[in-house]
Amino acid sequence: MLTDGYGRTVRYLRVSVTDRCDLRCAYCMPDGIELRPREDILSYEEIERFVRIAVEEGVTHVRLTGGEPLVRKGIVGHAARLAEIPGLDGLAITTNGTHLADMAESLADAGVERVNVSLDSLDADVFERITGGGRLADVFEGVDAALDASLDPVKLNVVAARSLSQDLGAFALLTAERPVHVRFIEYMTLGSPPLIGSGVREEPIPATEILARLRVLGPELGLGALEPAESPGGWGPARYHRFEHATGTIGVITPLSEHFCGTCDRLRLTADGRLRVCLFSDDEIDVREALRTGTDEDVRSAIHEAVAARPEGHGTRAGTLRSMSQIGG
Repeated sequence: MLTDGYGRTVRYLRVSVTDRCDLRCAYCMPDGIELRPREDILSYEEIERFVRIAVEEGVTHVRLTGGEPLVRKGIVGHAARLAEIPGLDGLAITTNGTHLADMAESLADAGVERVNVSLDSLDADVFERITGGGRLADVFEGVDAALDASLDPVKLNVVAARSLSQDLGAFALLTAERPVHVRFIEYMTLGSPPLIGSGVREEPIPATEILARLRVLGPELGLGALEPAESPGGWGPARYHRFEHATGTIGVITPLSEHFCGTCDRLRLTADGRLRVCLFSDDEIDVREALRTGTDEDVRSAIHEAVAARPEGHGTRAGTLRSMSQIGG
């Protein structure tokens, strides 16, 4: 088992397969970001070797991220090979959804069990602006394809930002229209200026404010009361609620207003082969060299070094030197 100095056991590994994306969301992939040379990016064979060793050491769940993981050629076959690793109990993917309509069924057949889709606005014009040209209709085609392919749960990740003037009622209604799970994530500054949408400097919206507004909106929209609910499944820190007349849920993730560092069970492998000990820390352990020139024992040592280096918490820190697309979403 991978247990750090604070008694937390690491079971969850997020693996970024690319730092590239077909969208340009301001908070994730800001203008001027430098992409890594392709030779610096881990090959699928290197990732698969790393995951196999990590699972042998105690990791049980893996999520593929990016950038946008579905833009990397061969991702379905890669997922299938990961799913076959003995001891891996769960495989998921986080995506912007633009390619999901064409790939959801193949991903499910490959062994991907669940999917998170990033979706920060339900206004088509605002969505196009903040993503640098994305089409909201493409994302919803992907969401529906994921539901049709029986990927479960299907979660929608919403970065809560005041400058977007997000329609909380529209997101609430989604949980009644489709069996999806909308999760509001407090906006974090990671590797870029705190600018999103209109360019207004962001003030994080605490989850308590979001939930208070949704409790008012529920009866107004005919959804009934918003009450605490069990998790629909997954490995993250979200806390869930459900409207009385909805099949889906509302979740909140509170990295700023209510830290969950004490229960954190994850490591992140960046696309260029760094093990990140904490999302908010710039401390990283190089495993690319071990994967390319070392033995399996060298890789194991790097994993244990990363686990031992995990901080107790991130305190008030909300930013890093690397952007989210470089770290892995």
